[in-house]
Amino acid sequence: MTIKDWPATERPRERLLDCGAGALSDAELLAILLRTGPRGSTAVDRARELLALFGGLRLLLEAEPG
Repeated sequence: MTIKDWPATERPRERLLDCGAGALSDAELLAILLRTGPRGSTAVDRARELLALFGGLRLLLEAEPG
């Protein structure tokens, strides 16, 4: 299932516009920046994976490239 298949009220980009950034999780905010996920997965799924791998948004943002 893709995010386009989700009800509009649950899609991160639409929720951002309707409710503001404070209403979204870190994963949803990151998913908006990622725009797409890998085949068979959503951007929200990928964002959750990255947050878990790095231990949170701050550590992800502070990570060295490469």
